[in-house]
Amino acid sequence: MSALSPVVDDELLNHVRLACVPGIGSRLRRMLLERFGSPQGVFSATPQEIATVGRIGPKLSASISALATSPIATDVLAECRRGGVAVLVEGDDRYPGLLSRIDDPPGLLFVRGELKPCDALAVAIVGSRHPSPYGQRIASHLAGGLVRAGYTVVSGLARGIDAAAHRGAIDAGGRTIAVLGTGVLNIYPPEHADLAAEVISHGALLSEAPPLAEGHAGAFPQRNRIVSGLALGTIVVEAAERSGALITARLAGEQGREVFAVPGQVDCRTARGCHRLIRDGATLVESVDHVLEELGPLFETSTSADGRAVRSPAELQLGDIEQQVLAAVDASGSPSSVDIDGIVAASGLAASQVLSTIGVLEMRRIIRRLPGNRVGRM
Repeated sequence: MSALSPVVDDELLNHVRLACVPGIGSRLRRMLLERFGSPQGVFSATPQEIATVGRIGPKLSASISALATSPIATDVLAECRRGGVAVLVEGDDRYPGLLSRIDDPPGLLFVRGELKPCDALAVAIVGSRHPSPYGQRIASHLAGGLVRAGYTVVSGLARGIDAAAHRGAIDAGGRTIAVLGTGVLNIYPPEHADLAAEVISHGALLSEAPPLAEGHAGAFPQRNRIVSGLALGTIVVEAAERSGALITARLAGEQGREVFAVPGQVDCRTARGCHRLIRDGATLVESVDHVLEELGPLFETSTSADGRAVRSPAELQLGDIEQQVLAAVDASGSPSSVDIDGIVAASGLAASQVLSTIGVLEMRRIIRRLPGNRVGRM
């Protein structure tokens, strides 16, 4: 991924300029673009016209107008060039597809490192900033198991469970993405600067804030929607009853993603949030297998780390024969169903092997049996 888009044009400058307006979050940005058509249209509007949009009052509309001639966007892009930061606009081909499906995706993402197509197969791990040794061990173990199964681990680079998840993924040789509440050139907490460098080498740092932005009280809950939005599901490992990790879990549920929770000791304060999630319907997690079993079909076909087209996360756990049979199903070219005799011929396997493998694929919710001795994709 290049540090910047090939051409730094006025449209990109105005997107960055809009992202630099204090008080303009993703929802207000969307409302402004719906009203004025483009960032340029926003900055060409009068303060009075801008003030007619949503919750924008005179003070905020004046701030927007004041930035119309400001060099701030040029300065930010210069910072990006110096720091090796990519700028992704919503709608860009490189913008994460899973994230674009949430109700309020960031208009811009600032990225250090590299996003890859296989990052669409991601699971988030979040939890307490003050975990027990048990919680840290479980977070690291789950992260390692997930990356060995072919998933990217997403978290927030915070102290505690987040750091354990990133380190577990890195130690297992996998990919990990950290979503910051600060700018990607302003690492918080500062003692995680070395961890951030490792994350960049094994994935990416992301933020919707300009690269040198400081953190503030509202930024960290806001970034939680990005953590959950990048993932197929979110695992909570240790969380007190008012933990920010519970915000991430709630957002994951609202985004239509899976929610998982690791149980803890009943007399442990940091187990109460997880136990509440389980009582409310979150999947109880004792091992990576419990996570993999619950992840359903993808929103769209993705690419695994080894270059295979993947429609369901369960495909990452298939053996050679199972992959061979599934390839024969896909090779038929039929969008609806294929005859089992055709699968036998295409795969070159014995009919008994094909039939038993179809049973396995059916149990894994990858294919389904249909009338007339046919099968089809789920």
